[in-house]
This record gives sequence, C-alpha cells and structure tokens, in this order.
Amino acid sequence: MKLKTNHILRHLFMTVFSLIMVYPVIWWVGASLKSNEELSSPNLFPKVPQWSNFVEGWKSVPGQTFTTFYANTLWLEFAVLVVTLLSCTLVAFGFARLDFPLKKMWFSLLMVTLMLPGQVLIIPQYAMFHQLGWVNTYLPFIVPHLLATGAGGTFFVFLLIQFIKGIPRELDESAKIDGCSWFGIYWRVVMPLTKPAIVTVMIFCFLWNWDDFLGHLLYINSVDKYTVGLALRMINDSQSGQQWGQLLAMSLVSIMPATIVFMFLQKYFVEGIATTGIKG
Repeated sequence: MKLKTNHILRHLFMTVFSLIMVYPVIWWVGASLKSNEELSSPNLFPKVPQWSNFVEGWKSVPGQTFTTFYANTLWLEFAVLVVTLLSCTLVAFGFARLDFPLKKMWFSLLMVTLMLPGQVLIIPQYAMFHQLGWVNTYLPFIVPHLLATGAGGTFFVFLLIQFIKGIPRELDESAKIDGCSWFGIYWRVVMPLTKPAIVTVMIFCFLWNWDDFLGHLLYINSVDKYTVGLALRMINDSQSGQQWGQLLAMSLVSIMPATIVFMFLQKYFVEGIATTGIKG
C-alpha cells in the first residue's frame, strides 16, 4: 500500500509539474485565436476564436505569403543538412579511423574552435563573405557547413568521432579482406552503424539553423529570400496597428516543422545521445 501511495503521489506531482511547464504553450495557442481587444483578458481561450488570424497572418507581409518564406527556409535547411552530414561524417571517420601526420595536433585545433565564441567571428566572417559577393545569398550558411565548420560543426564531428570509436575495428579488417577501400569502409560499414548519431546530428543541425535569426538577418537582404524568422520580424515591423493575434498565430505555425521533426526522430535522438556517451 505504501509503495502504491508513493507511486500515485509521484505521478501526481509529475502531472502538476508538466501542466505548469506547458501552461505558456497553452496560453500561446489561446492568444493566437484572440483579437487585440481580448489579449488582456485573463481567459486562456477567447469566447469567439479568431481563426482568421492564421489566414490573414499567412499573407500579412505585403507582396509575399508565408508559402515563399517556408519554401526558402526548407530549401536552406535541406542544403545545410546534406552538406553537414557529408562533411562531418567524413571528418569524423578520418579522425576516428585513419592515421595521418600531426593527427593529435589537428584534433586539438578542432577542439579549440569549439571553445571559440561565435560572436568573435561575426565581423571577420561578414567582411570575408562581403568581399566574395556572398551577401544576400545562402552561400554563407551552406559553404561553412560543407567544410564542417558551420554552426555546431565541430560539436557534430566530436559526437560522431566518439560514436565511431565504439564500432569494432575488426569490421574494418573484414571489409579490407573483402577488397573494400577506406571510402568503401566509410560508406558501407561505418555509416550504416552510426545511424543513431547521424539522426542526432540531423536534429541538432535542423533546430539550430531553423532558429538562426541573427545569421539570416546579417546575410539576407531581399524579402523574396527571407526565411520564416525574418518574416515574423516583418509582421512585427510592417503594421502600424499591430495585429498581435496574427503574429502569435504565425509564430505558432513556425515552430511546427521543428516540433514534427523532433517528435518523429526523438527515439533515435535519445539512442544517439545515450550510446555516444557510453561508447565515448
């Protein structure tokens, strides 16, 4: 009876705590359905839901709709994900499996860049990209990831190295006996076995780049190339009589892709974090 009581109390506490944590999201959903006059109301949900906030908010930016902004963001995310996975897995495989001159020194330099604050690099990077004529393009986001040096690139390489080191080297030897090259070992042996770590990298990369408001603000100038985050700022700036319901509705919609990605991949995310920690 005592154990059962403790079990019930524990779950009751967790339920109450979860409701407290999710309350801001519930308020957010309710506020997205309110008119400006009802926002000051203590009620979570309006008496008459303003579903038009979503419709009007979708086309609230003059001359554009959020369809364009979502297409821009998703295209950029796809390009960044592809080049990040290609570059980071190759670099991690090289450090984990290959022997080459000054390997420890290069790895130490790689770790030093992980400790370097990103704010220190903003001005020199912008000056370099401006000289290359890459401002108002997506290249400042794609090319650094192609070299495994974009946002989180060093962390991704480190995470993958720890995972690959946990894969038995005997598999490499067996593949060599079968005539596999180093690239063949990387592609046919190591990559399939690092699926949990790769999914973890994909989730982190997607979330960090989806939320990269400062980088998009620095390098993208044309409205037709704006991402979702920049479009939300335009809603906030472009209207003299601010329609807060529309802004909240569009901000709610803007988190849906990241939420869906994490929801469907959280199993692999947890597995990747756990096994990387164990094998490291």
